[in-house]
Amino acid sequence: MSHSSVKFVTVLGATGSIGKSTLDVIARHPERYRVYALTAHTSKEALFAQCKAHAPQFAVLDKEADAQWLQQSLSQAGLDTVVMAGAGALCEVARAPGVDIVMAAIVGAAGLLPSLAAAEAGKRVLLANKEALVMSGALFMDAVARSGATLLPIDSEHNAIYQCLPSEHRGGLAKHGVRQLLLTASGGPFRGWSAADIANATPEQACAHPNWSMGRKISVDSATLMNKGLELIEACWLFDAAPEQIQVVVHPQSVIHSMAAYDDGSVIAQLGNPDMRTPIAYGLAWPERIDAGVEALDLFQVARLDFEAPDETRFPCLRLAREAMQIGGAAPAVLNAANEVAVEAFLSGGIAFGAIPNVVAKVMAMPYQGQADSLERVLAADRWAREQATLTIRQLTA
Repeated sequence: MSHSSVKFVTVLGATGSIGKSTLDVIARHPERYRVYALTAHTSKEALFAQCKAHAPQFAVLDKEADAQWLQQSLSQAGLDTVVMAGAGALCEVARAPGVDIVMAAIVGAAGLLPSLAAAEAGKRVLLANKEALVMSGALFMDAVARSGATLLPIDSEHNAIYQCLPSEHRGGLAKHGVRQLLLTASGGPFRGWSAADIANATPEQACAHPNWSMGRKISVDSATLMNKGLELIEACWLFDAAPEQIQVVVHPQSVIHSMAAYDDGSVIAQLGNPDMRTPIAYGLAWPERIDAGVEALDLFQVARLDFEAPDETRFPCLRLAREAMQIGGAAPAVLNAANEVAVEAFLSGGIAFGAIPNVVAKVMAMPYQGQADSLERVLAADRWAREQATLTIRQLTA
């Protein structure tokens, strides 16, 4: 393979689980990929180790003091990586001319701006950040269309649907003979629990996911099924689907990652071991396939696959997310922000697990006049919802 075909990759959120898996796949194919930039929020020691291993041209941390520490450490180690700090620097390494591929794996609203910057710059964007589409789906998809960026979803479910659909799938599902998208959910750690037990679950219980190892915020979202709700909103934007065209299917084994049902009665599914390196490798090499370091699925070991309908009475977050997408406008951004505040309050011991959907529902029921037709307005809706959620929590715990 000639040098000219080497792709330069920026990994936003390099020290998180998706970031680490991305670097693992990249390291398996040194003839194909080089790291352009690595970013982290505050994990400076972890980023230092990654810079030593991958020698990026740039590294970004949130705080100036952390960046200075890293710059000094790298210089002492004899590395010429340039370290920058702050949100502006994230956007800079996402849209830099020398970058071919951007892995957008920053969790939460913080990932929105650099993901959008990569889309506007026409990069191949590997999207592992939910909030970019949940908060500003219309803006994000417009940016992709205008710049000619390639958008490849990395979430295992959306990546599976992408693999199950025809390569060109814009313009609505019906146009491509697709009847329904089946979005699988593990059901989370409380799948078999009673409503009363769920209401009193502890952060430790909520973060003990049966199949995937994830950060604390996303683990709680998986336990409330809000994660699946956010994925439903994302799928609407990614695949030009209406919320009613997406059926969530609880599938505890997490072997089928999602499916597409066609008009002729065919249902096409993507199966694999629950390992994020599979969708990451798919995104990096698309339309080719490369070794991801993942073992092939052993069907004899899996032995059986179970499916059940989600229970929206015990897990109301799923219903709230669908409603937010049906309302449209700023509603998904409001839902997401209220949920982030509620999850944080739960993790810090401020509210009970059962209060998370109540906080989100209360904030969503408040009249909000703003639109979501510009980035400023999306961020305004996000700020408003955070304030309302904080006040709501105060009232609950007063």
